[in-house]
Amino acid sequence: MADSLTPPAATDAATAEPQSIRDTVSTRRLIAIIVGLMLGMLLAALDQTVVGTALYRITVELGGQNISWVYTSYLLASTVGVPIYGKLSDVYGRRPFFLAGMVIFLIGSALSGTSQNYTQLIIYRGVQGLGAGAIMPIAQAIIGDIFPPAERGRWQGIFVAVFGLATILGPLLGGYITDNLGWRWVFYINMPIGILALIVAGTTMPNVVLRLRHRIDILGSMALVLWTVPLLLAISLGGSHGTNLYDWTSWQILALFGVAIAALVVFVVVEFRASEPIISPRLLSKRIFSISMIAMFLMSAGMFGAIGFLPTFVQAVMGQTATNSGVILTPMMLGFMFSSVIGGQLLSITGRYKFLALGGFAVAAVGMWFLSQMDIHTSNPELIRNMVITGLGIGVMMSLFTIVVQNAFPFRQLGEVTATLSFFRSMGSTFGIGILGSVLTNSFVTNLQATMPAPLRAIIPADQIYKYLGQANGGGASGLMSKLAPLGPQAAVLLRELLVDVRRSFATAFGEVFMIGLGAMVLAFVVTLFLPEIPLRRSHRTPSSGDAAAAGESGPTPVAADMPL
Repeated sequence: MADSLTPPAATDAATAEPQSIRDTVSTRRLIAIIVGLMLGMLLAALDQTVVGTALYRITVELGGQNISWVYTSYLLASTVGVPIYGKLSDVYGRRPFFLAGMVIFLIGSALSGTSQNYTQLIIYRGVQGLGAGAIMPIAQAIIGDIFPPAERGRWQGIFVAVFGLATILGPLLGGYITDNLGWRWVFYINMPIGILALIVAGTTMPNVVLRLRHRIDILGSMALVLWTVPLLLAISLGGSHGTNLYDWTSWQILALFGVAIAALVVFVVVEFRASEPIISPRLLSKRIFSISMIAMFLMSAGMFGAIGFLPTFVQAVMGQTATNSGVILTPMMLGFMFSSVIGGQLLSITGRYKFLALGGFAVAAVGMWFLSQMDIHTSNPELIRNMVITGLGIGVMMSLFTIVVQNAFPFRQLGEVTATLSFFRSMGSTFGIGILGSVLTNSFVTNLQATMPAPLRAIIPADQIYKYLGQANGGGASGLMSKLAPLGPQAAVLLRELLVDVRRSFATAFGEVFMIGLGAMVLAFVVTLFLPEIPLRRSHRTPSSGDAAAAGESGPTPVAADMPL
């Protein structure tokens, strides 16, 4: 049953140890708990890849202007929620927030499927993100509650396999559903998985509550929201030319940036004074953490340029169906999983991580360069080659920097440093999607406006082309032809020219997006050159003074936690 495990007396937060529940439940119940956690994480991971494949069709049908917003609203809501949910689950237990996260996620899924316009979809995706922000970190924390560090690595490997399964099955499932059932069902498909996860987790998961003397950082949480939300809104709304968004120098965008900067200053002041900050600014004074954070931020921003927009490239430039775009992504995910496993083994054997990080960024940069050179004549084998190279580079680094910071701090800080690094990784993803989405939209409109035949520009503005693409590509070209009827006999010829111009304009825009991704990988490579390297330790012994100097610490080096691979 879903009982509560609570130590009898209140304990100081600095000395309390997480209570293992493995010995208090039966093996059968333990397996059920693990299954419930896996289903919850599969729910959130699968949604992102399924929606990615359907995104182009959704944007066309709903007449959206900026395809990044469907990602941005989700990532923004989940990013802000991660550190807050994590702190609340420490105080009140994991179970209620894990279950609440799934319920909120399912409500957002159901609402997203009913969206009648792009604005509604963006709002409902934000609701989904609020739920996902609880599912991911709390599931990882529950694994820590159940298993000691010496055994945690084996189970983390199983959960990584869940993400691998989602990245392979998600695009295939999303493409099939979009082509055969309609894009709305990519959201409805979450319901049976989520209900099953709720039933399993709700009936088997105990609620571990460590009655600690905590102080909830309410002011820090408010300031966190006040600087992240305006910042990401400014990134998503700004820089558009010829659309219904705002120029970078408009008062709306400048006001959002101003609010974000002011709130960030307040956040830093509040967190320095807080006894238990949501995100401690003091972590950034440690060179090994700050460099890892910057590298992860850049990698996440560049990575989503490849993973997030490639399905749209396959459909918009190569002219393939949503199902085919899902199939095409599979080799990249396989390369991603392969290099992640091999990289983990090399890390375990050598105990060194810097050469792996540098090698990963170098390979990812090569892959991004190949992606940036693609055009309307790119073949499937060329696309597969480019994606596999990119996946091989990125996969090495997905868990590497987490292990790096965990190795440099004492066991009592593992949750703090891991959650903070995850926050900045999510910020990088959200930042990247916003920037790259704006670049894609603006470049496409600008290039199409320059290449469209003059008679068409007078009838169909380039920034309104999304409203007509679905009619031209979805078997209903008669609607677009009626729009072009005033042009007389040349309408059919101009329509064919327009569709070619659309593909070329998209290809040029994607080239710019992938080139920015290349720049992010190169910059991350340069930053990683300055990463201190501490050989991975497999005990809780105090590191030597030489390790302290390598880590860039000003005082005694924290004790490293055991990190089995």
